Amino acid sequence: MIPAGTPTVMRHHENQQDESTLLHHFLQKYERVAAESPVNKVGFLPICVQMLLCLGLVNMIPLTSQAASAKPNIVLIMADDLGWSDVGFNGNSVVRTPQLDAMASNGLVFDRFYAAAPVCSPTRGSCLTGRHPYRYGIPTANAGHMLPEEVTLAEILKEQGYATGHFGKWHLGTLTKEGKDSNRGGDRNQQHYAPPTEYGFDTYFSTEAKVPTWDSQWAPPKHGGKWWDPVAPTKRKSYGTSYWTPDGRVDEALEGDDSKVIMDRAVEFIEGTVKAEQPFFTVVWFHAPHLPVVSGKRWTDLYATLGGYHRNYYGCISALDHQVGRLRAKLDELGVKKNTMVWFCADNGPEGQSFSAPGSAWPLSGRKRSLREGGIRVPGILEWPAMVSGGRRTNVPAVTSDYLPTIVEILGTSLPDRPVDGMSLIPVIAGKSNERLKAIETRKLGFQSAKQFAWMHGSLKYYSPDMGETDFLFDLNSDISESSNLAQKRPEALRIMKLAFLDWRQSCVDSANGEDY
Repeated sequence: MIPAGTPTVMRHHENQQDESTLLHHFLQKYERVAAESPVNKVGFLPICVQMLLCLGLVNMIPLTSQAASAKPNIVLIMADDLGWSDVGFNGNSVVRTPQLDAMASNGLVFDRFYAAAPVCSPTRGSCLTGRHPYRYGIPTANAGHMLPEEVTLAEILKEQGYATGHFGKWHLGTLTKEGKDSNRGGDRNQQHYAPPTEYGFDTYFSTEAKVPTWDSQWAPPKHGGKWWDPVAPTKRKSYGTSYWTPDGRVDEALEGDDSKVIMDRAVEFIEGTVKAEQPFFTVVWFHAPHLPVVSGKRWTDLYATLGGYHRNYYGCISALDHQVGRLRAKLDELGVKKNTMVWFCADNGPEGQSFSAPGSAWPLSGRKRSLREGGIRVPGILEWPAMVSGGRRTNVPAVTSDYLPTIVEILGTSLPDRPVDGMSLIPVIAGKSNERLKAIETRKLGFQSAKQFAWMHGSLKYYSPDMGETDFLFDLNSDISESSNLAQKRPEALRIMKLAFLDWRQSCVDSANGEDY
């Protein structure tokens, strides 16, 4: 049983008028998309009909068995340490992100999209499990590994006939039991060996942890760890973090932009699945703009008037952006763009100190490692031409844990039999007001990282930096920068929020103790 205060998913419509409105909305989309998407095109039907199934409206329209089997392709893109304000579509006028801006203009932008944690590894696990990191053994970066008892999105989709591939930064366990690799890999931590193929992925081209964002296998003999300009082959040494596939260590040179190296393999995977007429689940987790940031001349020239740190930071973001555009163009070329869900977010807020490091979460307070908004609120986009009208923005809170329940509902399959912290975002995607949408607008979201606590209920946010010794209460609707502490003015609201958080926290403790398995 899910304890009180834990978000749940898959609520059914209770209002017949809401059902009729949704039905009319999706049928309109179905008629429009059906005229453009032949039934036999790589085996996909427009997903509108399938979504009617998932919304509990199956009895209201006739469906063929072929329609019921329609499946969207799914791509999850994640940047690493990208601040909420490090993109043009969130107001940054310095960094150039034309492809992400176009994706935002053509899709749905989430102004309150949250990473499940303020650091890397825990957020990544939430994307695949729909659960908070404290439930499944990865409370922080470079700690633990994904437990084998967890049910992942890749496993669910593989059972649904999807080809599944992971490309880029894994960070949910080590990738070799031999020698030494990256932060923890090799014979020193064999208990944390956990490659993607053990969690539902057919293939992978992945690293355990960070690499330089240009010439990923190399570094200068001496460096400060934050940035450098590309180094000549005669003046560099091995960085120490390899790419791995199911066949072992990758021995290729892997020169140039790391985001391109990742996308090269992702595109090849997608091309193969389309040729095989198989739906695909493709996870693209870029390293950029995690330190050390390094970028090539094509990209640093865009920021030639800036200092080296800023020039390389912004350069690797623009290089990442270019690869997002390359993916979008390839989906269009292959004829599958309309029925492909492409999600974009970051794993946490920007690294470093405000006004000295280039990453920006302005006007949010806090950065990476903080449960203040700047540490966990990140850029978020969904582009899905078959179902999402362009140019929409929403202030409805969403989190990386929502991927799994949203996709599960779209496919009409079942959630894992255990507490799930995410909620299905289908009502937000549909863009029509109903009881389910109201439930998401006022949802409860829990966070914990080291000694920090945070609990959200709608626009209210409880935050403690020291395990409840010091309390803060904010109304994010009127105070996005978390500058006005309402704890003394609203003691009853604070009391209710703290109790709800403690109930949820205990449910995470129970999960961590193995009670879900």
